[in-house]
Amino acid sequence: MKGRGREAVLAVDSSTRAAYVALEVDRCLAAEETVTAHANASSALLPAVDRAVRAAGLAPAELSAIVVGGGPGSFTGLRIAAATAKGMVRALGIRLYAYSGLLAAAAAHRDGEVPVCALFDARNREVFAGCWRFGAGVEEVLGVEALSIDALAERLRGLPVRFVGEGAALHRALLADAFGADAVVGEERSPAAGLLWLARVAPDAGRVEDPAAWEPDYVRAAGVERIAAARGAG
Repeated sequence: MKGRGREAVLAVDSSTRAAYVALEVDRCLAAEETVTAHANASSALLPAVDRAVRAAGLAPAELSAIVVGGGPGSFTGLRIAAATAKGMVRALGIRLYAYSGLLAAAAAHRDGEVPVCALFDARNREVFAGCWRFGAGVEEVLGVEALSIDALAERLRGLPVRFVGEGAALHRALLADAFGADAVVGEERSPAAGLLWLARVAPDAGRVEDPAAWEPDYVRAAGVERIAAARGAG
């Protein structure tokens, strides 16, 4: 609790079809929740935040900071998570941190020395991808980008790597064929827990100096915007 010198940090992520919330107090996980029960789980993010805060025995005013998944991913989910985090930061006067949702998903599976590649579905055989090696800190192996699953497989071919995320599950057969049957991690862990770890080990990399002006990094325009741009260029 802030008044007693305790650090209570809330993490929220709705980069994909699921919504994730995690809360730690003095670096110990105090509450965690995943919402996957319906197609628009991101709309349930704020109620999940309320349940997690209550489960930890806290009031919102006792939060010290918020960490949010900052893109890429679902446009609707990213907007909802960003609005939730920015609204709470503004109301409570606390710090905001933001990290790539891909990095957070990879960080949740950081055990071991093999680089972790997180994939989110970007439709039409494309994925949002990023790959990192984890130790005391974070080393980038492949920067965040949108590309076809075939191009990604060719880019990483021959490297020891593990794949996580909904995009990895969607393209499991291709990845298993190119990188081995065990390359795709079956267990999915909460990226919100990955966000909490990132805020601990790399706070400067995620600190948002102007929360009111901050927006997620969508990596590419929304589908409707790409169609409009294509028509305008035609």
